[in-house]
Amino acid sequence: MSETKKPSTLRPATEMVHGGVMRSQWGETSEALFMTQGYVYDSAESQEARFKGEEPGYVYSRYANPTISMFEERMALLEGAEAARGTASGMAAVTAAMLSCVKAGDHVVAASALFGSCLYIVSELLPRFGVECTLVDGTNLDAWKAAMQPNTRACFLESPTNPVLSVIDIAGVAAIAHEAGARLVVDNVFATALWQSPLALGADVVIYSATKHIDGQGRCLGGVVLSSEQFIEEELKDIHRHTGPSLSPFNAWVMLKGLETFPLRVKEQTRSAGLLADRLAGHKAIERIYYPGRDDHPQAELCKRQMRGGSTMVAIDVAGGKGKAFALENALKVIKISNNLGDAKSLITHPATTTHQRLDDDQLAAAGIGQGTLRLSVGLEDVEDLWDDFEQALARL
Repeated sequence: MSETKKPSTLRPATEMVHGGVMRSQWGETSEALFMTQGYVYDSAESQEARFKGEEPGYVYSRYANPTISMFEERMALLEGAEAARGTASGMAAVTAAMLSCVKAGDHVVAASALFGSCLYIVSELLPRFGVECTLVDGTNLDAWKAAMQPNTRACFLESPTNPVLSVIDIAGVAAIAHEAGARLVVDNVFATALWQSPLALGADVVIYSATKHIDGQGRCLGGVVLSSEQFIEEELKDIHRHTGPSLSPFNAWVMLKGLETFPLRVKEQTRSAGLLADRLAGHKAIERIYYPGRDDHPQAELCKRQMRGGSTMVAIDVAGGKGKAFALENALKVIKISNNLGDAKSLITHPATTTHQRLDDDQLAAAGIGQGTLRLSVGLEDVEDLWDDFEQALARL
């Protein structure tokens, strides 16, 4: 393991514009896009040395690429991580991170409130390879303690959770995991790196779907794993290299450009989300609001202690179940029906029939998802237009 990087003295907004840049001999202002699969060497001896790791440089874009390296460095600066590795999607990041933590005979403890694909990874895919999984109520630290076994090697959670924004005590779970000799992997998509720093709270690995707020404009897929240099180089590197969940150089370039405006976008989206949550909370057609910036959030005190801001996401329970929830979605005009999130456009979805449709009734209940639950991703539109849209749609109910 190399020396720990010195923390940046620049603030996030500045790092997201300048961080990680490697300029070519042409001195370009915007980051260069290296659309190449392979690389040319000065000699056969140089090629041999490069493959042995005795000479710096790139050998194949499945392994590494200059544009991807710039994205990884900028993300590491944002997260306060020693190292990062880009992946083709958020789920590629989840899978690569979890496979890096376990082997046959090991055990994983995960929060039951997970995105459907994440739940599949820990409860169905890993057991095929001899890794047992126990699901727990993520908000209950005693449940985490009770689930730990001598062979537990990884704990996995998302906080706030998808879709109802429950907040899990990251520091508390990290302490439990470390006492048992396990790593804690945290999906930080709903909080974003702007509002929550899992590594500083004790987590060992942080993952993102860069498709969300990092691109944030609905253009392309991507993911990233962030951790210590030891984990990235000694645990993740070979799995990433040989299984091939590589990030496209073009997508990495798009993500770099997205990061330039990331703080501005997330701050504005969070402000609008908080305003909408407060206004929706007073409407008779809405049974409940889930938002981590509100005093009525179930983990309100933990939110204040663990997070620096709320979220761009709001969850609502519509009175009348699925029928009324569908009617509300269909009546909206500015807000679009889509299962994506973290976009410049405001998007709404019905989790029970989309992102979490693989879950049975008991699993949906464990995740806090009802038939009237809608998940709103707040975009960059004028918040008054978004509220007008909700008002006219709610009036139709």
